[in-house]
Amino acid sequence: MSFNEKFDQHGAWRRGFALRLKLLAEWMKDHDLLDAAVEERLHRLESQVRSDKVMVAFVAEFSRGKSELINAIFFAGYGRRIMPASAGRTTMCPTELGYDADVPPCLRLLPIETRLKSQALMEWRMVPEKWTRVDLDVNDPAQLAQALEKVAEVRHVTQEEARLLGFWNDSTPEDNPLVGADGLIEVPKWRHALINIAHPLLKQGLVILDTPGLNAIGAEPELTVSLIPQAHAVVFILAADTGVTKSDLSIWREHLITEGDASDARLVVLNKIDTMWDALSTPEQVQAQIDRQRVTSAEILGLPESQVIPVSAQKGLLAKVTGDKALLQASRLPVLELALAQGVMGQRQKILRTAVAGGIGELRIEAGRAMHIRRRDLAEQMIELRGLRGKNISVIKHMRTRIEQEQGEFDTSGAKIHAVRSVHLKLLREMFTLLSTPTLKAELAELTATLKKSGIKLGVRKAYGQTFSRLREGLQKCQILSGEIQSMLTASFRQLNAEFSFSLQAPKEPELVRYVNDLELIQRSHLQYLGVSNILKLSQAEFSERLVRALATRLRVVYESALGEVELWNKSAASQLDAQLRERRRNFGRRLEAIERIQQAASGLDERIAEIEDQENVLNELDTKLKELTEHLMGGPATHPKAEEPAVAMEQAAMSQAA
Repeated sequence: MSFNEKFDQHGAWRRGFALRLKLLAEWMKDHDLLDAAVEERLHRLESQVRSDKVMVAFVAEFSRGKSELINAIFFAGYGRRIMPASAGRTTMCPTELGYDADVPPCLRLLPIETRLKSQALMEWRMVPEKWTRVDLDVNDPAQLAQALEKVAEVRHVTQEEARLLGFWNDSTPEDNPLVGADGLIEVPKWRHALINIAHPLLKQGLVILDTPGLNAIGAEPELTVSLIPQAHAVVFILAADTGVTKSDLSIWREHLITEGDASDARLVVLNKIDTMWDALSTPEQVQAQIDRQRVTSAEILGLPESQVIPVSAQKGLLAKVTGDKALLQASRLPVLELALAQGVMGQRQKILRTAVAGGIGELRIEAGRAMHIRRRDLAEQMIELRGLRGKNISVIKHMRTRIEQEQGEFDTSGAKIHAVRSVHLKLLREMFTLLSTPTLKAELAELTATLKKSGIKLGVRKAYGQTFSRLREGLQKCQILSGEIQSMLTASFRQLNAEFSFSLQAPKEPELVRYVNDLELIQRSHLQYLGVSNILKLSQAEFSERLVRALATRLRVVYESALGEVELWNKSAASQLDAQLRERRRNFGRRLEAIERIQQAASGLDERIAEIEDQENVLNELDTKLKELTEHLMGGPATHPKAEEPAVAMEQAAMSQAA
């Protein structure tokens, strides 16, 4: 399968999963199995699958054919170029292509002057009125292409303005842009571009990140330390005729290579192989040249040769538009699409399916626990009622008195349950404080102060090390606290189970160690970014400010995710207790109702026993259906993407009949 076909398959699976999850929620609600924790878990699973994004970042120095490659892979269906791809610099600002159903088709452009303000790039996304908006007609390829040319717009500013905006550094004159005859310097007009169109792949969750050259990448810390490291795949484009140049190598070493990267998440494209198609050389000689360039590039970049793929994006686009199969094969574009499909989508599906399987497993346990409580209560009632066979009225009256006494004792035992919750919440508050935004801000204060000092900051790596060490210690302290809470819950639940015949079980403790790993990845990307060239840039207050904001934004995401996991854990424990209290009170009501019916009519005993047997059969059927529905949810994508949705529709009809 090509990348597009694989992505279609992934999208169909996600839609089918979301629909099955919705049907499961409705079925559980109909059968009173939807407590707060189960509902929260269902909501998170649906949100995780529906909002799952796959970001592919295309990174290259100027004039490597990056925008043309994006056109060839994703937009050939328009029958023309959509992203500007003429000679020279075309993408002047980082450009994201995605789809948001709540926003009309448009191009949004953030003015470059926003770099002078204190807000982080992620914060500007929340202020749509500060962006320049251009509406797009997705049914008019010519209008679409013309509108997108705006990402190539530039401004001419003084040297001082260029310095403030991050495009001029006296310490690294070799990296500075050329000064025009009028003494002005060319800089991008826009800081960031967001393109929202209902392209089939974008609608399914693909996000394409088109990045400009080395100078623009280095000037936008958030791009390098946040967006590119979080991309699920990076396609790094070289020119086949030049191979790895000095600036290419700078981008690779300073911005793309980090330890622990999934090997198949980095692909290198040797673009423009058509420039080597020489009529005076035999096909074998041309292929030998391409192979030599491929081997050399792989050695310089430290990659397996299989991850360096020779391509002609221009010929690939032309072949797709004209339907020339021979030219498409010669362009080798299908080889790149296959590598993207196997690497990016294979990896993404594996991660998502693993996460989904874990969530569904927890869901099944929590729903199954509710059915276990009901089954146990029915068994107790059955033993009680069978013991009344052949007994006289006084014995039955005595039984009623005993049930009422048990009910009274249970109602007065609320203080013990309240005490368990109080201790639990006190420890939880400590965890919530450790993961709060004020705590994070306080931990970053020292690093922020170091970065904001004037002059060259030689101690910045040490400050980073100390800050991240404290952040890791905070998460590790949270993990210790969660262990204490888990032990307390286990002991308290065991005691309540013994006293009230509950079947409480402490939910799975949150695994915060993976957030420690996230911190290490963030620290690594920042330290890598602070190479010699960027250490010199840190002497600029504006650059340091942008770096601090980029760091704070990314760390906030990590802490909010950890906090969400702790909250779900807490909700799971509390809802268990609520559910069992509710079921116990219902049980007392059912037992008293049964005794009353037996007192009123002799036949009431046998009728009640028959009713309980019927309820047990219904519970067994519910249990079987729950296992069946959750097994379907844990299935992988269908072989043929279009076969997924009809299958879900048939399943929906079957569930309606079962209900």
